[in-house]
Amino acid sequence: MTYEEYLDEVTTLITEKYDVADEEAIRMVVKAQDEEFFVQHDDVASMRNIDQAHKDAKTIYLASKAAGKPRR
Repeated sequence: MTYEEYLDEVTTLITEKYDVADEEAIRMVVKAQDEEFFVQHDDVASMRNIDQAHKDAKTIYLASKAAGKPRR
């Protein structure tokens, strides 16, 4: 999948798996992107797969939760 499709997949997984509103999931992914979490994903296409998306969604969600972000 493309880099943009991958980001969309991670965002969707956050909303579906962790009951987070779409807008908040988007903010989480944009923040992770701003913090260069996805740099390798952009450079290495093989990292953009569904298994990795599940791992990244969990990592981003848990980091956000630890930072005190509200849920839906």
